[in-house]
Formats: sequence, C-alpha cells, structure tokens
Amino acid sequence: MRSSNSEVRRARGRAAAALVAVAALGLTLTGCSDGAVSPRSARNDALDSKAAAGAAAGVDCRRAKCIALTFDAGPGAKTPQLLDTLKEKRVHATFFLLGKNHVEKHPDTVRRIAAEGHEVANHTWSHERLDKLKPAEIRTELNRTQEAVAALTGRKPVLMRPPQGRTNKEVTKVSEELGLSQILWSATAKDYSTNDSALITERILDQADRDGIILLHDIYDGTVPAVPGIIDALKARGFTFVTVPQLLSPAAPKPGQLYRP
Repeated sequence: MRSSNSEVRRARGRAAAALVAVAALGLTLTGCSDGAVSPRSARNDALDSKAAAGAAAGVDCRRAKCIALTFDAGPGAKTPQLLDTLKEKRVHATFFLLGKNHVEKHPDTVRRIAAEGHEVANHTWSHERLDKLKPAEIRTELNRTQEAVAALTGRKPVLMRPPQGRTNKEVTKVSEELGLSQILWSATAKDYSTNDSALITERILDQADRDGIILLHDIYDGTVPAVPGIIDALKARGFTFVTVPQLLSPAAPKPGQLYRP
C-alpha cells in the first residue's frame, strides 16, 4: 500500500527534527557556540580594523601553512623532556596549564616554558567543568591560575581552554572580565585513552590541517615520545608550527571570544 502525501510529509518532518536534535546534541557535547571564530576569519577581520594592534610577531599565517601545537593539563614530570624536543626541533607550542598539583608543583618548569618562548595559557585551577559552576566559582578557577602563573613568569595568560571544551555565557563573561580568550581545537589524539605513541601519532596526522590546533597532553606516558614523529611528519608536509597567538595574527586574541578552527 502506498503512503499518502500527508504521511510522507510527516515522515520527512520527523527526519528533519531528528537531524536538528543530533546537531544540537553535538553542540552540547563539545561546548561550542555559534559565536566561535576561526583563526582564518580572525586574521581576515583584522586586516581592515584596529584588531591587529598588539598582534604576535613572527610567522605570517596568511601565507604560511600554519598549525598550532598545544598541550593541556601540565606541567608534569615529562614536560622537561618535551621542552628538550621542542627546543631541538625549533618549535614553539602553547601550554594550557593546570594550577593545582601542576603549576604549584613544577614552578621551575613553568618558568622554563615561558623563558623558551612558548605561550603560557590557563586551563583552570583544578580542571572543574566550568559550565557547571557559578560565576564566582568560574572566576576562582581561572583567576587562581592567572595569579600563580603571573607570580612565576611576570605575565598573566591571555588564553584559556575550558576543560572538556565546555563553555557557556557565564564562562564567556568571566573570561572576558579576566582578559582571557577561549581556545578550542581541531585535532586530538585522545591520548588520555592510550599510551600507544604510534597510534597517537597516526591520529594527529590523520586530522592535521592548515590553520588547525592540535590538542595533546604532556602528562601521559605515550604522548611526549610521539611528539618528535608528529613534528617531523608535519614539517615534511610543509606545515609551520606556531603558537596560538601567532596563528591568529595579525589579530590579537579578543578577551571572551571563543576560537575554534
């Protein structure tokens, strides 16, 4: 028996509603919002505005094939080995640091990260999901790390990464008040789930793209040994490694803004 036109329309309506629900779920899970800006868009918008004031010096990612290497949740015992590798490979990275049990436990490593030209950024004090906290609690999570980093390096971070990428209007508001841009990512090895360095390398190489932001963790056993191979392979593909501010340049990171490749 053939379906009536009204039945077909209802079926199509249910299918469309399901797709909308899936899309909404995806936004919820990633914590992303429609206000996210890509590095390329930020650069283009800066060309005809005053946003270029204070932009990072160095590589011009409008011409170079840039990618940003970032590390979350450190520093840890393996971070000095990672810094040795980055120095050998002449690569600068962005470190989103945790305050509790990390910045406070490894002050010399924090100083070294800054001294060697890497971008020191904020990953909260205790890795609480910010979207589940009250504004005062969000402020405490971010500001404690701001103050701890400044005490060691003489400079407060201008970038933050919300744990699990979860953000909302309150997180955005507090970030803006504290002078912090929100940075997400485009490539992740899910290195918290494996110590297989070869698999970590493969996952990143599969996802790497121009103007991308790589998310890794310098606290897991398989990650730091994977970094030399990742760098060599991407350099062979013509990539130039930059910090996140360099990726956005000539735009300067805007406080509160969510950036996502």
